[in-house]
Amino acid sequence: MDERDQERIYSKRVRAGKRTYFLDVKATRTNDYYLTITESRRQPQGEGVVYEKHKIFLYKEDFDKFVEALKETVDHVKTELMPEVDFSKFVQRERDEQDDFASELKWD
Repeated sequence: MDERDQERIYSKRVRAGKRTYFLDVKATRTNDYYLTITESRRQPQGEGVVYEKHKIFLYKEDFDKFVEALKETVDHVKTELMPEVDFSKFVQRERDEQDDFASELKWD
């Protein structure tokens, strides 16, 4: 089935520097749901920019296994490999950047 034939039900974008992650819930023609995770990276090319994309398809029967493995892996990095890092500062920095961007868009 062509991706254009699939309906996007929900989408979440995560900006991360030169990368953007898209988490999209899609439905097949038979109303079966799955998730696509797309990493999009800006790459300079000549005088312009191109976007390099990588995509993962995650099917409903694998949701729980994937989420559990991701959580275990992230927890391992945070507690075993980098216990000295305060990961909450990254979340706050992202919120501050979003607030700065939003204030720039306001009209007085």
